[in-house]
Amino acid sequence: MNKVLLYCRPGFEKECAAEISAKAAEREVYGFPRVKDDSGYVLYECYQPEDAEKLIQTLPFAELIFARQMLVVGELLRDLPQEDRITPIVGMLTGVVEKGGELRVEVPDTNEAKELTKFCRKLTVPLRASLRESKILLNYETAKRPVVHVFFIAPGTCYVGYSLPENNSPFYMGIPRLKFPSDAPSRSTLKLEEAFHVFVPADEWDERLASGMYAVDLGACPGGWTYQLVKRSMWVFAVDNGPMAPSLMDTGQVTHCREDGFKFRPPRTNISWLVCDMVEKPVRVASLMTEWLVNGWCREAIFNLKLPMKKRYEEVTQNLAMIDDALKAQGINAQIQARQLYHDREEVTVHVRRLWAAVGGRRDER
Repeated sequence: MNKVLLYCRPGFEKECAAEISAKAAEREVYGFPRVKDDSGYVLYECYQPEDAEKLIQTLPFAELIFARQMLVVGELLRDLPQEDRITPIVGMLTGVVEKGGELRVEVPDTNEAKELTKFCRKLTVPLRASLRESKILLNYETAKRPVVHVFFIAPGTCYVGYSLPENNSPFYMGIPRLKFPSDAPSRSTLKLEEAFHVFVPADEWDERLASGMYAVDLGACPGGWTYQLVKRSMWVFAVDNGPMAPSLMDTGQVTHCREDGFKFRPPRTNISWLVCDMVEKPVRVASLMTEWLVNGWCREAIFNLKLPMKKRYEEVTQNLAMIDDALKAQGINAQIQARQLYHDREEVTVHVRRLWAAVGGRRDER
């Protein structure tokens, strides 16, 4: 198996291809991407057979911006016989995967492919049984073993392969399944909820998304992102000249600051979270977020960068590099992640966490 398959948002295949090509070259893994517009996936074909495995081992999935999932696959299986689709799939995995921990039969996130989801659900049960009988899968599910993926791109046509535990997306199709809360002011609330799922490990939520924290939401109106913070019992400064949802104001947890988000300054020194979903040029938002992080006005930030029509990958990487350079210049060690989330559109969500800052020759943990 010498190919790396990446799921992505339909329409962003070129950005995903540019990203995997750059990341592969950094690791001296050479090949070429195969791209089909609006297909919802990219195939990176390595020149050397062992390099696909090397790539998914050495490239942290968390570094990828435009990919929803990353796995190794073999040649495309075509024209699977209707009377027995399982045998060819098992045959391709034999000797490649042993004692896998989970099976996912998936499709691209396109309207055409979604018509195959019912078939995928029906195939999963007998295929899982056959894979267990062949020792390709364990008899129980575990997140500590490779995930077996069967990725149907058309009826009777699929890629078969595996992803590595701890270096893949834990979600089916790479998409967290979230339910829109009926009392939320806007659907944008799902962007921030998904960001928490993607960027903050579940076992750290009690500490990093704790009750009683202070947060700032820049460009908050009508309160979709503020809603997520209030739901976690935080105190929120909602900054926007527009109106906030009365239901949020009634909680007593929200202070509505009718100000320009670019001019607002924090009224406290213990702001844990800064969130921002303003419709502005990405470089302007990135500069504002950098100012907050350099000055220590917040501990963590989640914000969206609206993408231009062209050179979207270049735009994002330039802004992330600007933030990283500015923090390092001030002796601040930070964790920076970015991802085009399922609930995003023409944008990328960024998370920055200050870990420590060098102050007077010592490390200041904050």
